[in-house]
Amino acid sequence: MEFAAVRIKKGAGRSLKAGGSWIYDNEIDTITGDYENGDMVNVEDFDGYPLGQGFINMKSTIAVRMMTRRKGVVVDDDFIEMRVRNAWEYRKSTVDTASCRLIFGEADFLPGMVIDKFSDVLVVESLALGIDRWKPVILEKLQKVLAEDGIHIRGIYERSDAKVRLQEGMERYKGFIGQPFDTKVEIVENGVHYMVDVQDGQKTGFFLDQKYNRLAIQRLCPGKKVLDCFTHTGSFALNAGIAGAASVLGVDASQLAVDQATENAALNNLSDRVTFQCADVFELLPKLEAQGERYDVVILDPPAFTKSRNSIKNAVKGYREINLRGMKLVKDGGFLATCSCSHFMDPELFTKTIREAAAGVHKRLRQVEYRTQAADHPILWSGDESSYYLKFYIFQVCGEK
Repeated sequence: MEFAAVRIKKGAGRSLKAGGSWIYDNEIDTITGDYENGDMVNVEDFDGYPLGQGFINMKSTIAVRMMTRRKGVVVDDDFIEMRVRNAWEYRKSTVDTASCRLIFGEADFLPGMVIDKFSDVLVVESLALGIDRWKPVILEKLQKVLAEDGIHIRGIYERSDAKVRLQEGMERYKGFIGQPFDTKVEIVENGVHYMVDVQDGQKTGFFLDQKYNRLAIQRLCPGKKVLDCFTHTGSFALNAGIAGAASVLGVDASQLAVDQATENAALNNLSDRVTFQCADVFELLPKLEAQGERYDVVILDPPAFTKSRNSIKNAVKGYREINLRGMKLVKDGGFLATCSCSHFMDPELFTKTIREAAAGVHKRLRQVEYRTQAADHPILWSGDESSYYLKFYIFQVCGEK
């Protein structure tokens, strides 16, 4: 089959040539041959040198997403199985696969496709037109590969309801793929039990990328008084509780999240030590400070304060304020765990913002460790599409003496 050819402008495609997966619409010089959006195309440099194959969508700013860089490769069912098998083998080598991200888009060379495994359920997020056409094959091959290791999937749910689909000219969608099933799924992570709502929970239902960051705070918490801000369904709070914290307060602005977190505490027999409150964290922290509350461990896991470069200044203010308030509530010599999941809040800017917050409250920070996302959300070097979006620090907070 003869594909249309996309030729990029002279001097363009720097990100692609450095290892990225995307070609933007303003980098394209000419397109020769017939195509429909979502089709595979050959990609050529300005001088005709072959750069690989990808799928095209001129409705999107990201006009081409690369599937292979090798000339003559046929992207077919066998190719998809190879990609899926490689992704699974990588995860078996690097993470606990009871619940994990199986496919992480560009970092697994399947751009625009995200698949999470929660016990024996798969949750699919398809974010690009071209990869959406391969969705049935990807799921078929994934179930085949998992079955070879004795893992049988009882249900698949699609959570392709992100706004980014609109930028691809696609409708937002959520629903069952195949037979309906109970969408409340129990998982176990780091010894903690959770009920994951794959139908109505945030994103795909649960934030798997913080798995080992949650584990990292366990050793800080035995016998301690802990505050977990932006607790969502209680994951950091429950890790503190399971590790033997004396008391844990988890706070979130969503009553639904607080209700789910409270259920999760009961599931782990922690209701006597781990409690949750529905409140705006920015409003609550000054009140706790005024009441004289102090904690051995404060955890800040806010949602992304910015999803674009345009709003980065306001995001910096938000991160500075929340870290400043958090540090004030840490006992001298206690610990602060703080993170940002915003792609646009790069590590350097996040670090600078925390430093400014510490200076603002005359605290000295002793870094315990710096972490990123779990290995099932791999960071593909030179591929900006899967960069260090998650930044996670643990500090000891010391007063100036």
